[in-house]
Order: sequence, then C-alpha cells, then structure tokens
Amino acid sequence: MNVAIVGASGAVGQEFLRVLAERDFPVDNLLLFGSTRSAGKKYAFKGKEYTVQLLQHDDAFKGVDVAFTSAGAGASKEFAADITKHGAVMIDNSSAFRMDEDVPLVVPECNAEDALNRPRGIIANPNCTTIMMVVALKAINDISPIRRVHVSTYQAASGAGQAAMDELYTQYRQVLAGEDVTVEKFPYQLAFNLIPQVDVFQDNGYTKEEMKMFNETRKIMHSDILTSATCVRVPSLRSHSESVWVETESPISVEQARQAIAGGEGLVLMDNPAAKEYPMPLFLAGKDEVFVGRIRKDLANPNGLTFWLVSDQIKKGAALNAVQIAEYLLRVGNLK
Repeated sequence: MNVAIVGASGAVGQEFLRVLAERDFPVDNLLLFGSTRSAGKKYAFKGKEYTVQLLQHDDAFKGVDVAFTSAGAGASKEFAADITKHGAVMIDNSSAFRMDEDVPLVVPECNAEDALNRPRGIIANPNCTTIMMVVALKAINDISPIRRVHVSTYQAASGAGQAAMDELYTQYRQVLAGEDVTVEKFPYQLAFNLIPQVDVFQDNGYTKEEMKMFNETRKIMHSDILTSATCVRVPSLRSHSESVWVETESPISVEQARQAIAGGEGLVLMDNPAAKEYPMPLFLAGKDEVFVGRIRKDLANPNGLTFWLVSDQIKKGAALNAVQIAEYLLRVGNLK
C-alpha cells in the first residue's frame, strides 16, 4: 500500500501521520509532499524518517494507492489531475470539491457507500463542523427523519491552524502582562473574547462556514434537511463544540435519543447532568469519537430535541474521517 500525504507539515498533515500510526493503517511506502516552505523537512513515522518533497506537476504520484490531501483548496484544484492520473484515490480535506456533483462527500458513519462512486478519483472530506454534527444526526434520523436543524458552533482556535493556536497563547500572555495584543489570524483579539464570525460573510448574512453546514449536511444525508447555523470562534485551543436543535417528523423521547446516541457508530453518550457529566473540549482533545450530552426535549417544539456535542475537529473533523474512508475502501476491496 503506497500512501501519500499532501500538506504534510500542516496541523492536519501531522495529524494524518499520528492517525495512520495509531490505527496501524497498512503503509508499505509513504510519500510526503508540501510547499516550498515545507520541502526538505523531515518527519518520523513508525521508526523511519521521511523527507517532504516539493509538490509539483510531475509523475511523483505514479504507484500511489491513496493520497490524503490537506494543503488548501487552491493546491487541491491545481494538483488534482497530477495526483489522480495514475489511479490514486485522492481523499481531499479542502473545500475544493465538496459540492461537485461528481465528487462524493463522505462521513463513513453516515454514507460510506458514496465513496464507491468517484468518477474523478476524488473523495471529499466535509467541513469539520459538519462531520461532527452529522455523526450525531444520523443516530437521530434513523428513528425519525430530521426536517430542520438549528446549530450554534463554538470553534477552537486550532480550526484556523497551528499559527492561530500559537497566537492565542501569545495573546493570553500579552493580556496578563499588560502588553499590546498581537492580532493577525482573526478579525479581533480572541483571548478573553468570542468572535461571531468564522470565515467570510456571504450576501445572505451567513458566513461561508455556516453555509457549508447547510449545503454539506443535505448532500451527506441525501435529504432536503434544512440547517441554520451560527458559527462562533472561542478562546479554547482544540476541539469544537456545538449546541444543536433538531426537529423530526415524529416526536422522539429523550430516552429514545439517549439509546440511539449510546448505540450509534462513532458516538459516545456523556449525559449525566446530576453528576455534572457532559462533553467539554478541555478533556476531549485527541479522542476519536463525537461526544454527546445535555439531551433534552425542545420546549419550543413538540417534535424537537436539543443536545450538546464536542469532538476533536483536527482528528475526527479532518484526518481521522479521511483515514476511515480509506479503511472502508480497503475493507470492501475497493482501494487496491
């Protein structure tokens, strides 16, 4: 099994290396690619050292079985033909192809079979906030189809990359030292603050991130489900949180929902308010699953439920989801 990682030096690229090792994914040969800034860097994987090659228009992907790409939408669009022309399956973590009709958008717990139909050799990884949410929605939807979703997200600094995490550390130190605060990665100071903007605003007043949740959820769930989102950047380091309201066709009891979440693929029920047990990002970084708690009836809608979820958006929201897609293709004999 010949595996390539494009964008190996980034936060998600590094997570790919960790996840592939953790899950003992069958890697016989590993190729790392990056920009001019990253080319020449060396990284260890399973006791061997690998050097990042410069990503360029050539035949470097000849013989590659699967390529995990996380170098941004621009790079994915520019190099997709080079990556796939010799038969490699490109599992792309950018927004480049997510809404293309001939590119499947896959969360294995929800629609793994979609990955089998990939006319261009490309499979898209959804946005991290969408991945987390639909894993939980799937369990509820299996009881009664979901009509509408309202969601507020609370997104950690790491969603904007390692430099954003570094800036948050710096800002906290600067504020406590009474120094001028460095603001480069976000529109405003994030330390001791919340910013109700993730990505750029669209003509309808929603941000691009919020519209991703609307569009991607429908494609993944093969449904006309309506999702209205408000995405907020919060001063935590890693793992996103979401407060979710769902309206189903038929009423679902809290106990039914708890049982569905407890038995749902990729989910962990963490819901004991009496003992103050509920998911929190501080304690769930590095975990594989989506953790769900605070499940209760929606007081404003007899067919509504509301719940809270947390998941590591670099892991399940990016690298792990992509590796799980590859694992599924291997399992059904569709990768090599």
